[in-house]
Amino acid sequence: MYLPRALISKLYLHLQNTRHPLSPPVLVLVALEPDSLCACRILTRLFKHDYIPHKIQPVAGYADLERVGQELVSPMMETRGGSGGIVVCLGVGGMADLGTVLGLEPEGDDNTFGGVEVWVVDAHRPWNLSNVFGGFPLEPETEEAKTFAARTPVGVHGGRIDRAYKPGKGGIIVMDDGDIEDELSKERDAYIALVDMPEVDDDGEDLDGSDSESDGDEPEQLSARTGQKRKSWSDLDDEDSEDDDRPRQRRRSNSSSPIPDSPRRPAQRGLISLRDDAVFSSDDPSEPPTAAQPPRGPSARTLRRRLLRLRRENESILREYYRLGASYSEPISSMMYSLASELGREDNDLLWLTIVGVTSMELYGRSSAGVAVTVRSGEARPASGWLGMRGARIRQLLRDEVRRLNPPEVGNGRVLPESTGIIPTTARSPEDTSIRLSPEPKFLLIRHWSLYDSMLHSPYLFSRLKTWSETGLKRLHKLLAKMGVSLVQCKQSYTHMDMMLKRELRTKLLKYASLYNLDELVPTIDTDGKDRGGAKDGWGFVRSWGWRATLSAQDVGVVIGALLEVGKNKSAAEVAPGGVSQDLVDINDDQMQSEEWLPRFWEAYDALEDIEALKAGLPTAQFLHKAIFTTGTTILKKKQISHLRAFRMCVVKDTPDVSLFNHPGALTKLALWIGEALAEQEKEATGKLAMGGRGTPLVVASLDEKRGVYVVVGTGGGGGPDSNFVDREAAKKKAEAREAKEKAREERRNIKEKIRAEKREARRAEKGDDEDEEEEEEDESDSEGSDMSESEDEEDEDAAKERGYGLNKFGTAFQDVVSETNARVRIDSFEHCVVEVKKEDLGGFLESLSMKAVVG
Repeated sequence: MYLPRALISKLYLHLQNTRHPLSPPVLVLVALEPDSLCACRILTRLFKHDYIPHKIQPVAGYADLERVGQELVSPMMETRGGSGGIVVCLGVGGMADLGTVLGLEPEGDDNTFGGVEVWVVDAHRPWNLSNVFGGFPLEPETEEAKTFAARTPVGVHGGRIDRAYKPGKGGIIVMDDGDIEDELSKERDAYIALVDMPEVDDDGEDLDGSDSESDGDEPEQLSARTGQKRKSWSDLDDEDSEDDDRPRQRRRSNSSSPIPDSPRRPAQRGLISLRDDAVFSSDDPSEPPTAAQPPRGPSARTLRRRLLRLRRENESILREYYRLGASYSEPISSMMYSLASELGREDNDLLWLTIVGVTSMELYGRSSAGVAVTVRSGEARPASGWLGMRGARIRQLLRDEVRRLNPPEVGNGRVLPESTGIIPTTARSPEDTSIRLSPEPKFLLIRHWSLYDSMLHSPYLFSRLKTWSETGLKRLHKLLAKMGVSLVQCKQSYTHMDMMLKRELRTKLLKYASLYNLDELVPTIDTDGKDRGGAKDGWGFVRSWGWRATLSAQDVGVVIGALLEVGKNKSAAEVAPGGVSQDLVDINDDQMQSEEWLPRFWEAYDALEDIEALKAGLPTAQFLHKAIFTTGTTILKKKQISHLRAFRMCVVKDTPDVSLFNHPGALTKLALWIGEALAEQEKEATGKLAMGGRGTPLVVASLDEKRGVYVVVGTGGGGGPDSNFVDREAAKKKAEAREAKEKAREERRNIKEKIRAEKREARRAEKGDDEDEEEEEEDESDSEGSDMSESEDEEDEDAAKERGYGLNKFGTAFQDVVSETNARVRIDSFEHCVVEVKKEDLGGFLESLSMKAVVG
């Protein structure tokens, strides 16, 4: 089921009104990423305010999610001695069939969920449609209610929850940020049609050609699979075939990544009368029935072909959706802030957590094109940036909230430093905890590093100035010299630099940036201190904690990410392999979990609201990004990047910091650094980006000697669906082309109808038996199906291309390689573009991967 955004507070208010001190605690499952941590902090703040008991459980991947389901979620079911309850998934399981993974839908058992209600808030796409349009306990079967749709709970229509819905019986509830309502109507119709459709054997026959079936088929039976007895139509509703409960997950070497499939049907499907269903009726209205010749229904063979055609069409719709590629929607911290806002609980603390969560999405390259390099503005059209137009709207809403909750100081006639272009580094007073807008340059940790180090370790300058080379370092030195900043001055702490230099820094950067292809280095600002009428596009966010510290949202995102990926260790010798570092043979090693990722989660969780812990994590962040710069420099300098058919790839090994990149998050950051540098190289060499302006996809593998595996991440080339750029002329031409195609289709349909009528009359003149009538029915249904599929295919062709354009398809490509080869691969991360491959199998894995389409 899915909950429309307009009703986002409905479930929380019901929870608030029904909880009491003796109620079982709400179980909160949290992914190990900054956005999920921020969302968890917001939600638990609301719980504490309303005295709702809760328990937080970090979840590292699908294997860990299954373990949590067995140990914590399943025992909550009333059918297993529990008392029901609420499970909240933050950044967890949106792409998995949670009913199966958490053990809430036992096979062959009609008592599903057992009063356990699962709330899903996730930015990963695509959704698992079983959660979105199914995921609820069915009402008892009666004579009037036998189908899936008829047994849907009150208040749920087509998977959509309305105000009449009453929680309490359990189920999976997906929080819709607007995408489901706006974009998944076709998938919803296909899913619901498949759930109630009886199983039919599909032997791969061609349904668009002439009838190739033998005339000896029994009229009321389907041909059975080899070695199985035939089943009549009524038998289909008395027992499920093995395919009804086919597993959702393909496992190779303990792989636990779910592969979406056709929706599961309920254990007891109602009988569907194909003869009485209008969908399958094909009586010719032009021939009214007579007493001598009663109306005949279509034959069993015709019914079977129509059913099989419908099934294939609907399964194709779901398959295309799942194979569109990975992408991201609205950050879940933003969704939680919407909930707080509807409840009237918004304040500066919750707003800051939201800003940090939203900012962290950009640091990890999570965009509307999946994990991808940020493509800067090009010649043909502006950059799509992070989440395209949606990201721009979210940032503008956050800026508006900052102004509303932090009104500017008035009455003293003082001009704020940030309004003149100076980035704030101190609080306004000892009690100042306000959030401010700041014209942040594209430097890294500038308040906590020297100007030189901040520029040197900036991914933006790394790609534009090519600072991995000696020539690039000379360019950086020349830029500083032109600005009048000596190396001695810029290598001291930025906070202790000469005040005059800091005041003039932004003006000088604007003056000389264009000479070095750095047009987006600093956000624009007008002479009146406003940008686009006060919108201040591109401005960042800064918060102070009195005299103790002043940090930007990007600073906090970088530190929280480093604590999750590295921990508080500060040297490579002390850094243990990160993330889910269980052995491939034994994925349930509790000791490894507790020793590696669990302490890191709580360190990052505490640092979000403890400024001293946050400041203590700054050296860790600096250490990690120094390692990224050093490793990226080594790879580019030594030209260790291979050019394969569909992507480029490099392997991280034999470097002092290699163990850092066993964590998928750190490896992703390294891949984004290298990928952006490669995109700039391509642009300089050819004058444009490769892959239609999106840059070349990149695969980076890091060797984990301890476990004998490679951690592999695939990043897209960037670009993706560009919502910022709307070509009105192109849209007009597409509309005209569609109209012309529709007219041509209508003409072809009329011609085919005329030919069919002529053939029908000719056959009747020659023969008049039942066999010819059956042939007429099948020919007509085949032609209708062909016209329908042709019309839909042509109509949706442009939309499908636009919908999947530029998306990261590494997740589906990895799945295909696993199914086609014997490579020992573990797909356990919630990021489907991350896998683990056995050391000996990497070569074969990459060879097979190189033949796949990895970017749409």
